[in-house]
Amino acid sequence: MLMDPLADAMSIIKNAESVGKPKCIIHPASKIIGRTLKVMADSGYIGEFEFIDDGKSGMFKVKLLGRMNCCGVIKPRFAAKVNELEKWEKRFLPARDLGLLILSTNNGVLAHNQARSIGIGGQLLAYVY
Repeated sequence: MLMDPLADAMSIIKNAESVGKPKCIIHPASKIIGRTLKVMADSGYIGEFEFIDDGKSGMFKVKLLGRMNCCGVIKPRFAAKVNELEKWEKRFLPARDLGLLILSTNNGVLAHNQARSIGIGGQLLAYVY
């Protein structure tokens, strides 16, 4: 039984990266997984990804670049204010300016540095470095 699709997607990506695969398939697909993949692709941690419609929930085909050491989901999904983002960076990221936190905000799913520049907080979804 599938409990957390985002956690399963991050686990699939991390395991495929660790064994050196060039691509991976994530299913089932969801909007939150797609938006998280977009943030990761914009930051250069993964390559291109595409949605494949299989008549059910769909799947994502993700090209891996080998630039990622670790990724994971933040559970429970803590609420983070703008002035608290540094505290969460210290908790989930290995060093300053290494990696990113992915947040769900009013402006969509963003990396923590984008959210800080806009001046908004949100719910912590995942981390990647």
